[in-house]
Amino acid sequence: MTPTKPDFITYTIDATDRTLGRVASEAAHALLGKRSVRFAKNQTLPMQVIIENVSKLHLTERRMKGKVYTRYTGYPGGLREVRMDEMIAKKGIEEVVKKTVDGMIPRNKLRAPRMRNLVVTA
Repeated sequence: MTPTKPDFITYTIDATDRTLGRVASEAAHALLGKRSVRFAKNQTLPMQVIIENVSKLHLTERRMKGKVYTRYTGYPGGLREVRMDEMIAKKGIEEVVKKTVDGMIPRNKLRAPRMRNLVVTA
């Protein structure tokens, strides 16, 4: 018998009245394939994780003002900082959710293919 390809799986998460970390950790867990019986840590599974209603996430004012995203341009004095509320105003809450899930995926060659399977809708 030849092994059959696993079916394409769609995993949907409703973010209404839930915190950012809880939704992101559930999405990361699903993207890693740990919710599937065909889990293999050295490959990505044919699946898509959809996070719906991210505009209805429960975000506290303290988190919006206090959470700072930093990046470094590579040049001297190139440390750039953006607060969460500024990032939401510029790029939308979808980018914040993607960035949070991205931080929960292991940093290896499978990170980019796994993140391509994430769909975030407002």
